[in-house]
Amino acid sequence: MGKIIHMSAETDRKLVGQELLVTEFIQVELQESTAIIHLQRPPMNALNLQMQREIAAAAAFVSGRVGIDAVVLYGGEKVFAAGADVKEMANMTYSDMSSAAHSLQSAFDTVAKISQPTIAAVTGFALGGGLELAMCADFRVAGDNAKLGQPEITLGIIPGAGGTQRLPRLIGGSKAKELIFGGHMISAGQALEIGLVNQVVEPAEVLGAALKWASRFSGGPKIALAAAKRAIDNGANVDLRTGLSIESTEFAALFGTEDQKNGMNSFVNEGPGKATFVGR
Repeated sequence: MGKIIHMSAETDRKLVGQELLVTEFIQVELQESTAIIHLQRPPMNALNLQMQREIAAAAAFVSGRVGIDAVVLYGGEKVFAAGADVKEMANMTYSDMSSAAHSLQSAFDTVAKISQPTIAAVTGFALGGGLELAMCADFRVAGDNAKLGQPEITLGIIPGAGGTQRLPRLIGGSKAKELIFGGHMISAGQALEIGLVNQVVEPAEVLGAALKWASRFSGGPKIALAAAKRAIDNGANVDLRTGLSIESTEFAALFGTEDQKNGMNSFVNEGPGKATFVGR
């Protein structure tokens, strides 16, 4: 598996080519061509400020890295993440949170912008910031024991890590308001029905199912997948005309890649599904 690196801001730039990355609360493990970002702050993976920074650093570490075709976010067998660290936030002032909220959104945006396909493997609770983190992934696989929700309203606040924006884009405004205004939890089955998760399996099978999703992208056209992700994500925030312009730009740019030449020449000469992609 390669060496284990203890990362700090000073050493981050020296990590190119390493297989594993370990911080106090995060471990990045490489299984074949899939990177697994393990959340490791027991008992509930409460997302304190330090953990948020480490998640962002891990996301930056894996994004676009050679040899990584997909990324899985995993909180462990019992819990994904039960939310932000309320004890840490309780005595924060407006001034404190003005800075912290920006850092929190920036950290989660770094996860959302990982260039490879991403899958959140959700067991147990994914609440508040935990659900917001899971929504930064492209796909979500949940155990049938999972409980998901945005309970911030019960604390006298609202979601602050993207919940009011990503949740409506996933399940529609009315359903998002139902969850955010109510602050209640829903089951994995209910989440599947409204499109919040993509698949529900037995809890013991969550990581394996997420890795199976990830395997679909192994050896795939990495540059085209990243372009498709940018086009979808960036286009979701603009009008149709602007979105079509984004798509057109991304589409045309792929005709300057080796993968496009390999893919189309293989199709012409050998038929579909036989191309070898090199990520260039």
